[in-house]
Amino acid sequence: MNSTLRLTTAQALVRYLAAQQTPDGEPLFGGVFAIFGHGNVAGIGEALYAHRETLPTYRAHNEQAMAHAAIAYAKAHFRRRMMAVTTSIGPGATNLVTAAALAHVNRLPVLLLPGDVFVSRAPDPVLQQVEDFADGGISANDALKPVSRYFDRIVHPAQLLTALPRAMRVLTDAALCGPVTLALPQDVQAMAYDYPASFFEPRVASFHTPSPIDEEIANAAAALRAAKKPLLVSGGGVLYGLATDALRSFAERHGIPVAETQAGKSALAWDHPLNLGGIGVTGSDAANELAHEADCVLAVGTRLQDFTTGSNTLFTQARLVGINANAFDALKQGALSVEADARLALDALSAALDDWRASPPWTARAHELADNWRATVDQVTNASQDDNTLPREADVIGAVRRSSAQSAAHDVVVCAAGTLPADLQKLWRTSTPGGYHVEYGYSCMGYEIAGGLGAKLARPASEVIVIVGDGSYLMMNSELATSVMLGAKLIVVLLDNRGYGCINRLQQACGGAPFNNLIDDCRQGPEGAPAIDFAMHARSLGASAEHVANIDELEAAMQRARASTRSYLISIDTDPARPTEEGGWWWEVAVPEVSSREAVRSARANYEHEITARSKRTKE
Repeated sequence: MNSTLRLTTAQALVRYLAAQQTPDGEPLFGGVFAIFGHGNVAGIGEALYAHRETLPTYRAHNEQAMAHAAIAYAKAHFRRRMMAVTTSIGPGATNLVTAAALAHVNRLPVLLLPGDVFVSRAPDPVLQQVEDFADGGISANDALKPVSRYFDRIVHPAQLLTALPRAMRVLTDAALCGPVTLALPQDVQAMAYDYPASFFEPRVASFHTPSPIDEEIANAAAALRAAKKPLLVSGGGVLYGLATDALRSFAERHGIPVAETQAGKSALAWDHPLNLGGIGVTGSDAANELAHEADCVLAVGTRLQDFTTGSNTLFTQARLVGINANAFDALKQGALSVEADARLALDALSAALDDWRASPPWTARAHELADNWRATVDQVTNASQDDNTLPREADVIGAVRRSSAQSAAHDVVVCAAGTLPADLQKLWRTSTPGGYHVEYGYSCMGYEIAGGLGAKLARPASEVIVIVGDGSYLMMNSELATSVMLGAKLIVVLLDNRGYGCINRLQQACGGAPFNNLIDDCRQGPEGAPAIDFAMHARSLGASAEHVANIDELEAAMQRARASTRSYLISIDTDPARPTEEGGWWWEVAVPEVSSREAVRSARANYEHEITARSKRTKE
């Protein structure tokens, strides 16, 4: 006779999560971030308390931020470990929507467990309940459906027996991977049921990755053999597929240069002779020059967003071969698709190519351009400083990099939005897979500090350096206090350019007047805008902090921050008007067709000229 355990829905859920293991014998779930409220405190809260030693519960200060931290944890583990997040109903649940979208776009696993309204509807409507006048079955959690890879509302305890295995499959499947939402009505959380004891036996997660099909590999090999100027674009799937060694071996064996997407950066060491650096709108001159000349582009593990493809203008002249675990991504831009895991596909493709190599002059040119770009990076990040000029992002990045001379292999840089991801993709150097942790699929302001917390929980031995602008910091900084509470030390380098400098430049590039981006250009009351002391603010959250006046002081402060055992913020004033001019590519941003302003009309004319010129080159 099969034995059973009588548990509440919440107890069964938590016990099941605690039983999941990685192939290495570690808990699959590194913990649960929780902000309790009505709808989850009595059910899941009690269940988590019982398992607090085997499935740690972490308290945060903002639901969106704690979900960002959970997502960053999974990203830092290359999707081999993950976390769950639980909230109350109402605003706690809807605060998860932005984070769920971020995980969805970036193909990263996170288990969302928002509380929900009573299934019985006996006390209907409850506090914080969203009522749909046409559908009584709608709750706030339905907002999570479009941004979840799998969504289920648990309306009976037995439903866990099917919902949880389905959830685990999505979370551990390379093609399906993304956010899973299990909405948990508060009365169902408290209901008891006789569950099979076998349901809670320890289980080793199986990470599902599709193997390549011989025919698709043969077609890809034929496309490469016909090429004289091939280029490999390394995306996040190379890291998540644990394919960094396969990538290096493939590039070396076949003499194919490699360009990196934001998610794929760090898959190949920065100083590898075939590493051209970042590609696309925020990429290097070397990568973009060869991408625009390549006759075959092998896109591995990338979703080919517009920053990678230069709004679909960068390698339109090339035959595109897409290697991706997800067919949706592999087929983009009419690619010849290989629907497979990056490591398995690269190994199979290399075997099919045998001793074939790219044209020697092409490989030699790649070496030369890569060397030239590295020299450019040295020059840009080590520029002499003018005492009368505010530093720019490149100066700060150079100073932070120089401070890591003895520990670069253990540094993880975290960023997400604004100008900094562009400059970091061009200028940051790392030889460690995962040493570059930039969320640029959703480019979500506010991810930075929360993401740094998640990365630190995943890699406690690493120095996690969050580089963030004042705009993103003001948008979401609460998890700096959480990092202090947990002893998860971060170094936060805050660049204060008094507003949204990146969008201010884009606004003017499109003919717009400076408006509502930099603080000086915003509507203000009679006392004007506040002069924000970011160091004082960080100290109020429990961190150590200081403000520095120049790059020399920043370098010295970085040494103090590295020596500290507590989260440490360093703020520095920077110039909002001076981006890194080197590198880059065209990005399509629509300019108004009609305007009373001459600057906008001129920008529109330039926009139309670019569209026509690039369309003509594509047809040629």
